[in-house]
Amino acid sequence: MTSLLDAPMISSTRRNHGLEHATLHILARRFPGKSLAGHSNPTGFLVFGDVPVEDVADAATEALARLLNGERNLAIHPGCGTNYLVAGAMGGTLAWLSLMGARSNRDRMGRLLPAILMATFGFILAQPIGPLVQEHVTTSGDPGGMVIEGVYVMRSGLCRVMTHG
Repeated sequence: MTSLLDAPMISSTRRNHGLEHATLHILARRFPGKSLAGHSNPTGFLVFGDVPVEDVADAATEALARLLNGERNLAIHPGCGTNYLVAGAMGGTLAWLSLMGARSNRDRMGRLLPAILMATFGFILAQPIGPLVQEHVTTSGDPGGMVIEGVYVMRSGLCRVMTHG
């Protein structure tokens, strides 16, 4: 698994994902209550939200400096899609397992409550697992030699942060 995560496109996406999360943490502190989201790729990340581009640039610069200074926890974000994916996969799998072997709709209906309980149990189990998957798979708190090349307005409510390295 490590060699796959070290592949250039994946590694740069993971580092950008960590920088995206760190940037969103900083923006959330500066703009409490503001709806913000992000999306990362190998060349940078997008910030969705009605915030000035100057603030996005300042937050990204601060985020990079803080990650470089060892604040790796900034790369983990509670609103990350990884958390939702893990919860959905665990809940869905446990619900599916509880329905296995049902041969009729009547039998499936009889197993509906256990399926719901198992899905709920899966969601609860996923709470500590999602951040671990972020930390070890989908993000990196180590930006390495990354530099911010520029921050641009794409359209109202959407900024692009371009990175390299």
